[in-house]
Parts: sequence; C-alpha cells; structure tokens
Amino acid sequence: MKHPLPTFVTAALVAVLALLAWTGPSSGAASAAQVDQGKRKPQPLALTFGVYRTDKATTMYRQFLPIVESIQDDLASELGRPVEIELKIYKSYDDGLDSLVAGTADFVRFGPASYVLAKQKNPGIELLAMEHEGGQKRFNGVIVVRNDDPAVTLSQLRGRRFAFGDENSTIGRYLVQAELVRAGIRARDLKSYKFLGRHDAVATAVLMGDFDAGSIMEATFESMNTDKRLRALHTFENVTKPWVARAGLDAEIRKALTKVLIAFDDKELLRTLKITGLTATSDEEYAFVREGMRIADEEFLGKRAQ
Repeated sequence: MKHPLPTFVTAALVAVLALLAWTGPSSGAASAAQVDQGKRKPQPLALTFGVYRTDKATTMYRQFLPIVESIQDDLASELGRPVEIELKIYKSYDDGLDSLVAGTADFVRFGPASYVLAKQKNPGIELLAMEHEGGQKRFNGVIVVRNDDPAVTLSQLRGRRFAFGDENSTIGRYLVQAELVRAGIRARDLKSYKFLGRHDAVATAVLMGDFDAGSIMEATFESMNTDKRLRALHTFENVTKPWVARAGLDAEIRKALTKVLIAFDDKELLRTLKITGLTATSDEEYAFVREGMRIADEEFLGKRAQ
C-alpha cells in the first residue's frame, strides 16, 4: 500500500521542479536583443561651418547650402558615420573671426587677412586647404573709379574720397592700403575715407558718386560692371581663400575634412565659388598678406608696431 507524501514535502518538490524549469531568458532572445542593439544608429557627428557675409545673406545661403550638404555626405562616407553640418553665416568679419578663435565654429572659409588675424589670436587653429582657380593660388583685387573719372594713376587719388570694405578685409582694406602706401598715399593724404563692409556696397558707393574710388574683388567688379560705368584704375594680387579648422578639432576629423575638400570635384558647385578646386596649403602661403597688413597698420594708418 502506497502512502501519500506529506503536504510540506509535495510543496517543496513542486518548488524545486519549478526552479529547475526556469533558466531565465532564452539564448535566442538574448541574441535578438543584442542584434537589435547593434542596429541602433550611432549619434551623428555635429559640426558647424561658418562664413562671413560678403553679399546678401539670402544669396549666401543659396550659394553655400548645397556645398555644405555635399561636404557633409562626403565626410560621412570618409568617417563611416553620420555627419550633420550646420551652416552659419556671420553678419560681420568680426563675428566670424571671434567664432573661430573661440572655437564655436568647427571650420570656416575665410579671407586671408581674417586667417592671419585669427592665427595671431589663437595659434592652435589649423589650415585645412586653400582654393585655386585652374591651379592658380593668386587672384586680383581691383581699385575702381567711375568710367568718366580723370584719374589714371593711384597717386592721383591724393586728396580724394576712398571707400574701403570691411576693416578686416584682405582686399577691402589691408592689401589696398599697402598699395596706396606704395603710391605715396597715407590715410592723412585722402580727403576722407570710410569702411562700408561688403564689396558690393563699395562698388555701389563709387557708382553713385559718394566716393571717388574704392577697392573690391575682381569678381564683384565683373558682376557689377555690365554697363561699363566702372573702370579698373589699378589691380593687385591676393592669395586665394583658406579653409580653416578651429583649435582642438579632433585630428581624425581634421584629416578627413582635408581629404574631402581636396577631393571635392563638383564642377557646378565649385563654379558658384568661382574656383575650380581646393588644394593643400601651409602658413607660408600667407606671408605676403602678413607683410601687407603690417604696411597698412604701420605706414598707412601710422600705428606703432606692437
């Protein structure tokens, strides 16, 4: 005759069997969770690209947004991770300069003088590449007068009114002031002068007769002189624009940016910048700009060397 197990023994046996049966989540479920976790997209690399205004803000957005988007895609491919680049257009040269020096912009497209000034304030910033036109790294600035103006040489601008661009502009201020010094004209020799900011504003001021002469980019001269009301009184060389990285930008990102910029070959987009490509560069490329800036400060304005 079989005797039934005591109640407490039965309960204990049931508990042991239940414990043995439960082994936690199946290995299949764990693998699925790991696969799902592996499929999660990495966080995009967020960068800020800056330019300062040389034209109307709306015009510059239309010009630069497609370029930024193309660089963004190429950089993502080069780094093997998503990239999001914010386009920032600064209202003035000073704003753009301060942003690079402070590191709130990761990389920028600047004029040569702005690069020189930024490098003086923060030696840690680094060149990524420089623009070229058909392999040429130099282009012209133009001192313009109205077509009916009697002046035929720079020295004949003595005692007259001159329109400069921005106070940090390579063509609009520094190099043109060095050219005036070479022609024997200092600030005190002009009847008056004023900084008007953008190159198009300088061209308009000369056209309207508010100033007798002004300094602008050759591209601005060509685009705003279709009716031949302006005349080039004098041309002078400038070096092409550098693309510059902030101090402390991750070396891998910096190298990838340089590679992407030098390989950039979208002819239509490059044409909007009036260049044919970008190439490797070094600080020495901008030595003559430093010298022009020294002449402008010390000789045109008569400032003492620091």
